[in-house]
Amino acid sequence: MVSMAPHIPVMMSEVLEYLNPKEGDCIVDCTAGVGGHAAGIVEKIGSHGRYIGIDRDNDSLKLAKANFSGTGNACAFVHDDFRHIDTILKELGIDQVNGILFDLGVSSYQLDDPARGFSLKTEGPLDMRMDRESFISAYDLVNSLSEKEIAAILKNFGEERWSNRIASLLVRERQRHPIMSTKDLCEMVLRAVPRGAQRYRLHPATRTFQAFRIAVNRELEAIDVALEKGIRHLANGARICVISFHSLEDRIVKNKFRNFVQEGLLKLPFKKPLKPGSQEIHDNPRSRSALLRVAERIR
Repeated sequence: MVSMAPHIPVMMSEVLEYLNPKEGDCIVDCTAGVGGHAAGIVEKIGSHGRYIGIDRDNDSLKLAKANFSGTGNACAFVHDDFRHIDTILKELGIDQVNGILFDLGVSSYQLDDPARGFSLKTEGPLDMRMDRESFISAYDLVNSLSEKEIAAILKNFGEERWSNRIASLLVRERQRHPIMSTKDLCEMVLRAVPRGAQRYRLHPATRTFQAFRIAVNRELEAIDVALEKGIRHLANGARICVISFHSLEDRIVKNKFRNFVQEGLLKLPFKKPLKPGSQEIHDNPRSRSALLRVAERIR
């Protein structure tokens, strides 16, 4: 059995402060995971509130359901893509909500399970699917796409400087044998990236793993769609909080909030994103790249 560290919710105190859940509120957590942020939210909204947790990862949701099995009808966990937030709320008979939370990226629960293929630190299958019931995995992309298509994924979703070199080597090597595991992919990247570029703190394969994960799960598209739909379901005075972990995600959130501000639908309590404090980064190093943006519905 794989030993996994518990998932530590990122910027919990900031989320509770700016999401500001109150007794009786209806809050949507679009990335419920194993229920990290849920504990704080459910405590604030009480037994008369409603917590709706959405996640594509059914394994995580099963744990969350077990953790909150004693809350009765106060918690509803939905296995779905958060891009369908409008349909989910309609099926639950809910028109407006008092807060929405997005904690984007991969959870510790997923990262620490080698079988999921998200981590470059442990060997596992080249999977990277958030929803294990979906059809396309990282293996399929790495071993089937053309060199040009792979290079485009690495450049657009990983902002990888050496995208062409990596793509070229992957295509050459897979002609000899399929690229099967996370270890195989790491080794290919290390061979493709010049040695002088491997001296930075960031592992040379980090951007490649990010790029394929985003492509497999169509993450950026989902964020854009979900924000567009979710904001329109906020009640007047309700807030939306989004935690992102890289510039591509944050750029989408920043631009979407700006568009709704110009439309007169939102206001921003602060323009620049909040970052974790030094103590949190010390206690949970995976929080170091987190950025929290907040917006409030004003009409």
